[in-house]
Amino acid sequence: MITPSFWHHSDSKIAKALSPLGALYGAISACLARRNTPEKLSVPVICIGNLVVGGAGKTPAAMLLGQALIAQGKRVHFVSRGYRGSLRGPVLVKGHSFQEVGDEPLMLAKIAPTWVAKDRSVGALAAVQAGAEIIILDDGHQNFTIHKDCSLVVIDTDYQFGNGRLFPAGPLRESPAQGLARAQGLILVGEKEFPLVSSLPFVRLRFKPCKEDLETLQSKTLLPFAGIGRPQKFFKMLEDYALAYDLKVLKGINFPDHYTYSEKDLENLQQKAKREGAMLVTTEKDWMRLSHKKGIFMVRLSPDIIEGSWDHIWKGLEF
Repeated sequence: MITPSFWHHSDSKIAKALSPLGALYGAISACLARRNTPEKLSVPVICIGNLVVGGAGKTPAAMLLGQALIAQGKRVHFVSRGYRGSLRGPVLVKGHSFQEVGDEPLMLAKIAPTWVAKDRSVGALAAVQAGAEIIILDDGHQNFTIHKDCSLVVIDTDYQFGNGRLFPAGPLRESPAQGLARAQGLILVGEKEFPLVSSLPFVRLRFKPCKEDLETLQSKTLLPFAGIGRPQKFFKMLEDYALAYDLKVLKGINFPDHYTYSEKDLENLQQKAKREGAMLVTTEKDWMRLSHKKGIFMVRLSPDIIEGSWDHIWKGLEF
């Protein structure tokens, strides 16, 4: 889906009209949280999640965390539901297509063994049996079947909670008070202040485009396209680095989040790029969903910790 514009405005008539449905959605979420008894595993579980629908930077954050733990000598395994993937699992991602396991598991599998399972608890057990010492759950904050030793909520400090309303009136999956009460830490993406950081330990990330990718594109005209939660962030990131790399960045083309590009879509993009004398560029996540990649360039995210540390977040937890 493409993020509705009224999710940005709390006084929107559409948002107000949908608020009763949002209240119902919130009540169901709270009920699910109370009725489940999470299963405690024999290894630590770290959950990377968020409170809003759409992209906040969960997968890049999970990849960065995985790399940090691997650097400490830990055997890390990722577990994902494999959104929009056809396989029920549990399956270890290896040579699969995005149609089978989803796009995000293909990214995670570049870092560490990654399990896809519609039932996350079954996927987590498969990871334990395969030798995982630490499990990272990707996008599991609203899943109550597995006990989490450390739940980290990712918050985009520019977007925060949108219009502050519950889905479908707004982007919230649950109330911030309810969601943050289950968190042991925050992952803040961006440099804006966030008012609740004083109550929870946090790390702050800055997402930059990968230097090597931009050097490949130096002095070129770019036609960006993206089918992610908030594609405008990707387009703006390219614009922010245009001067440093002598780039001309054309107006980006939006597609729905997790969009499956057809041959016709790619043909239209190629034709538009040719007319504009431009090179097509997209995100790593979109790259995973392209049936053919010739003539299309990927710009990966390169996250840096600019404040806080992982050790600060899990201080006192037994890993």
